[in-house]
Amino acid sequence: MIQRSDPIGVFDSGVGGLTVLSALRNRFPAENYVYLGDTARLPYGTKSASTVERYAVNAAGHLASHGIKLLVVACNTASSYALDALGATVPVPVVGVVEPGVRAALATGARRIGVIGTEGTIRSNAYQDTLADRAPSVEVDAAACPLLVPLAEEGWGDHPVTDQVARHYLAPLLDWGVQTVILGCTHYPLLRQSLQRVVGPSVELVDSAKAVAETVAQDHHALTSTGGDGEGAVRIELTDASDRFLRITRAILGSAPEQLEVVDIDRA
Repeated sequence: MIQRSDPIGVFDSGVGGLTVLSALRNRFPAENYVYLGDTARLPYGTKSASTVERYAVNAAGHLASHGIKLLVVACNTASSYALDALGATVPVPVVGVVEPGVRAALATGARRIGVIGTEGTIRSNAYQDTLADRAPSVEVDAAACPLLVPLAEEGWGDHPVTDQVARHYLAPLLDWGVQTVILGCTHYPLLRQSLQRVVGPSVELVDSAKAVAETVAQDHHALTSTGGDGEGAVRIELTDASDRFLRITRAILGSAPEQLEVVDIDRA
């Protein structure tokens, strides 16, 4: 039976999903969390749909073994390809990043919405289809931006090279007259300074991490903890812990994680 004291599980193909974990912690500081980054098998964005689904189900099963009460899929590619399979696999509610991001984008009132993400996320049409379903009159365009994730992992969130790469990817959207851009990858909030500089102050960037936290508050408030002034425990699990991943983890969370373990989820 699900208890309020059970942890919230958060899953991503790498460490970009820690931006979602950070947003959840800011919204629900008393909660306990278990984060799994499948860093040994990233990137998911270049994998086939069937492979992404298989990896995601494997990861979700591992998190379920921790007795979680809610699974947050902080991976846009897994949310795009595997959400239905995950809902049928784990015995707890599942929240992806696509629906919250779409809600937040539509709330801006924009009539032209752009989506940027990995090749897999854009190829899936998950954001495009959801936007078309929710608001048929809104115009939508999308752009795959495969080089942005490596730049985020280098810590180049405010860097001339990032500006140049982002300008290349976003030029068609800007020429089209985009008004709001959904950051359809959890790494992209780490590049916000460069991205905002490229799109200019009149274009709004939608961070799906904050949108996910708001969705959890609205749709799953019966599960969230309401008591206590202290902070809950955070357990970080990675399937590979290179120096790069550890550096990014510290940068996103603001400090080194107290509980970090390298796990083999294939044996889970």
